[in-house]
Amino acid sequence: MNLIKKLLLISFFFGCITINAQEDIETEVLKTFTFEEVEKLYQQKPKPMVVFIYTDWCKLCFGMKKNTFQDEEIIQLLNNKFYFIKLNGEEKKNINFLGKKFVYRPSGNKTGTHELAKELASIKGKISYPTTTILSNTFQINAQIDHYMNSEKFYQLLESYLK
Repeated sequence: MNLIKKLLLISFFFGCITINAQEDIETEVLKTFTFEEVEKLYQQKPKPMVVFIYTDWCKLCFGMKKNTFQDEEIIQLLNNKFYFIKLNGEEKKNINFLGKKFVYRPSGNKTGTHELAKELASIKGKISYPTTTILSNTFQINAQIDHYMNSEKFYQLLESYLK
């Protein structure tokens, strides 16, 4: 009988620790929008946009998704001051934005680029992944960064843009 009480007490104790640990782990989630959603939201509340242009095969893109965009300070800053959009540079779905229809353009056997990715990520006629583009409140390209950025550098970039 004494053994059963001890086991129940130990189970209860570890259960409480597990529940508390799960509560501490909960963090804010990065709000990601589509271009169509941003166009509608912009009418109510204009904010600059951060567009992260990536591909599924890009390891640096994956690194930014896993590290930079999981950072709590980055999430808070993006959620509060920007509209954040992720755009796969090889997206095959049409995207309507600012009254224009952007489509996927094949460039070879099973390869191609989405027109909107080309528009937002081209620097001197070339696209590299990842590219992070910041669009102003008037939808003008204000910055294009065509390399991996850790959370510290990305935070500095966003802060300096807001100044």
